[in-house]
Amino acid sequence: MSDKQFMEDAIALSFQAMRENRGGPYGAVVVKDGQIIGRGMNEVTSLNDPTAHAEMTAIREACQAIGSWQLSGCELYTSCEPCPMCLAAAYWSRLDRIYFGNSRETAARYSFNSQIIYDEVAKPHADRSLPIIPLMQNEALTAFEEWANKADRKGY
Repeated sequence: MSDKQFMEDAIALSFQAMRENRGGPYGAVVVKDGQIIGRGMNEVTSLNDPTAHAEMTAIREACQAIGSWQLSGCELYTSCEPCPMCLAAAYWSRLDRIYFGNSRETAARYSFNSQIIYDEVAKPHADRSLPIIPLMQNEALTAFEEWANKADRKGY
C-alpha cells in the first residue's frame, strides 16, 4: 500500500467516527513494514473518555499487536495534525514519522481548538488557567529513588 492509501484509511475512519456518532471526525492508522497494525477513530463522546482520540487508540492497538510500547519502525497516518496529548504519545512511543491531513489551524476553524493547550503548556505553572501546584515533592521523590536502585527495572 502507498502513503496515499494509508491516509485514505485514516480519513475513512474519521468519517466512520462521525457518522456512527462515536466522536469527532478523526481517524488514524499505524503502519509497520507496509501493513496497518493499529487503527483508531475518535470515540471521546461515545466512551466518555477524553483520551479516546484516534491517534491514542491506534497507538494502543499497534503496541498490543507487536507486544511492545515502542513503535520505532512505524509511521502514523492521521486525518488531522495531532493534539498535544496525541503528539506526546507519538514521541513516547518512538514513532518514526507522522503524516497528517487537516492542520490544527483548520481544526480550530471547526471548533476543535488544540492551540489553547499548546499555548498553556508553554506557560509557567503559575500562569496557566489550570492550576498546577507542587505538593509533597520530597515524599514523591522516594519512588524515583527506589526506581533508580531497582535491579530489574525496564528502562525507557
